[in-house]
Order: sequence, then C-alpha cells, then structure tokens
Amino acid sequence: MKIDLYQQSGEKKGTVEASDKLFAAPVNDELMRLALVRQLSNARQANATTKTRGDIRGGGKKPWRQKGTGRARFGSSRNPIWRGGGVVFGPQNVRNYEKQMPKRARRAALFSGLSQKAGEKSVFALDKFEVKTPRTKDFKTLLSKLPVERSVLVVLGEKDLNLEKSAANLPNVKTILVEYLNLHDLLKYEKVMFMESALKKAEELFLK
Repeated sequence: MKIDLYQQSGEKKGTVEASDKLFAAPVNDELMRLALVRQLSNARQANATTKTRGDIRGGGKKPWRQKGTGRARFGSSRNPIWRGGGVVFGPQNVRNYEKQMPKRARRAALFSGLSQKAGEKSVFALDKFEVKTPRTKDFKTLLSKLPVERSVLVVLGEKDLNLEKSAANLPNVKTILVEYLNLHDLLKYEKVMFMESALKKAEELFLK
C-alpha cells in the first residue's frame, strides 16, 4: 500500500510503500471493540471506597445499658443503621478491572484500526522534522501546510526531543513512539502522521 509522503516544507514529496498487513488488513469492528474495552478497563483505577463500622473513629463505648431502658439494644454508635455509622457492602478500593486478551488478537485489532484509518485517507507520512531548538510556532506552521484539520497523532520511530517539545503545547496533537501505538489513540485522533522512520520500525516490531 502507498501512503502520501510530505516534506518539512509542507509540500508533497510523493508516496512511500507501507505493508498491506498493517494498513490493508480486514477491519474487524467487534475485535476493535473488545480491544478498546480491554485497554480502557486496564487503565481504570479502583478509587471508590467506603468505611465500615470498624474504620470509623469512636464508637467504643456502649450507648446505653443492655436492658431496662425500653430502647433497642446497641453496642456501638458506629452501627451502620445510625447516622455517622459505617457503610455495609460499600465499594472498596480492592476491585480489579483488568481484562485479558491474546497478543495475536490485540495485534489484529491494532491492524484493523490502522487499516480503517488508511481506508479513510487519514494516514500520511513526514520525511523529517529538523530544527535547532524546539519551537511550537514552527511545528504549528508545519501542520497548517499538511492535511490536518482538527487533530493529529504523530508516531515517532525514536525519541526526538525537539519534535516532542515543539508539539507539547498544542492541544490537539499527541506524539507517541511507535512501540506504544495503541487503538485508543488511533480512534481518538482524526489524522495519523507517521515519521518515515516509524513506518519501517512498525513493520519490524509488529510483523515479526
């Protein structure tokens, strides 16, 4: 499959050959859904927690004597049916939301996402981005010359501090190393821009 290749000046340089296994694979919507649910579940933290009667301070003294008052017997003012008492069967921060999925299925879902983006003409490549010092203005100017309307995911083949810092302050731009490419980011951003070196590295990483 051929992907449009642009220069740093913003002009179209031509096309670059990309693997059909990555960008022309069958799109499996159900597999993508399962992979996305897994990714979001694994990122979820069990923060909701409540205190039981044993966790609340006080309540050690018996409110009144056991017999002879005409009232119901109580052993603690932290009883769950009292105001200010503990919570029965409330959420605890020990719940595990982790979901499992075979590696081959996760890869197939990622390839489906890439192929869907490629089919929508939302994937293109940039040959290089070379600047002496990182400047947001330079990268913003470059994006204005590229086919980017709203948001873009920039996939890097290796760490590039100048590019990462130049893009860091732009709200609709995210930079990510190719080894951390994931389905959630692919679906979140309108366009996907691969650095030319990242295309080759993606084939080495995902098509072993």
